[in-house]
Amino acid sequence: MSNTRKICFSGITMALYIAVMYVSQGFAFGQYQVRIATALYALAFPLPFLVLPLALANSISNMVMGGLGVFDIVGGFIVGIITAGAIWLVQRFKLPMFFVVPIIILGPALVVPFWLSYLLGVPYLALVGSLGVGQLTPAVVGFVMIKFLDTHLKGMKKDD
Repeated sequence: MSNTRKICFSGITMALYIAVMYVSQGFAFGQYQVRIATALYALAFPLPFLVLPLALANSISNMVMGGLGVFDIVGGFIVGIITAGAIWLVQRFKLPMFFVVPIIILGPALVVPFWLSYLLGVPYLALVGSLGVGQLTPAVVGFVMIKFLDTHLKGMKKDD
């Protein structure tokens, strides 16, 4: 894929992430934080160049919709890098694709409570549990999405 296509695809992915967050913000910032947009982190498996754009998209969406200021902005970037980067490592080391599921659950669930527990005065482990539950759906959606893409792209390569 050319650099121009990577840049275009990165911009489209970032816009999609932010749009999904905007549409789902009513339940993306609640107690369980069901962030459907985090399913897009799974795209770092077949397309590793998306690690940085996905982290930036998370940071931008938190800046616009988050409400916790610099904690949400910087924290969102860190969570994005850790989660999407770990998903890229799954692909890099040729680990089973299913490893994407626990990464999408645990990345945000283990990192976000660091600043939320400080800001909200809620115990870290309680936040890990509620954020982990909220990440179950995006994790499964992300896995199904890349499994579909993997099958579809293999089929396209056979036709060439």
